[in-house]
Amino acid sequence: MKEYKFKVNGKDYTVSIDDVEENIATLKVNGVSHKVELDKSMEVEPVKPTIQRQVAAPVPAVAAAPAATGGVERALKSPLPGVVLDIRVSLGDTVKVGQKVMLLEAMKMENDIEADKDGVVKGIKVNKGDSVNEGDTLLIIG
Repeated sequence: MKEYKFKVNGKDYTVSIDDVEENIATLKVNGVSHKVELDKSMEVEPVKPTIQRQVAAPVPAVAAAPAATGGVERALKSPLPGVVLDIRVSLGDTVKVGQKVMLLEAMKMENDIEADKDGVVKGIKVNKGDSVNEGDTLLIIG
């Protein structure tokens, strides 16, 4: 079993390759098992597997500067790296906690990004088709 240590955006990951059978590898990422499909065209090149997992909830937003109305604006951040497939709100829209505001494709899975507070969309920091990293600000809710 090979073990690797990675640091991505300041976060440490320990990855071990437990088993590889044909083009399916069994990996452990920080102690959690994942089965990944390897691209057959990469057989001669170093293998760069894609980890597939379900995102349970959006990353909690971080408080930002107070809005002009006296409320607090919060940045809704990307829970993982991916590509913005759809933006389901517009500037000025009122949103409720749990409302789906964006669709993010990450690791070959579509992930709904939900509002983490009630408020008004004060800023949209990405466009459809943009690649984002974990922790990037997607939109501002005030």
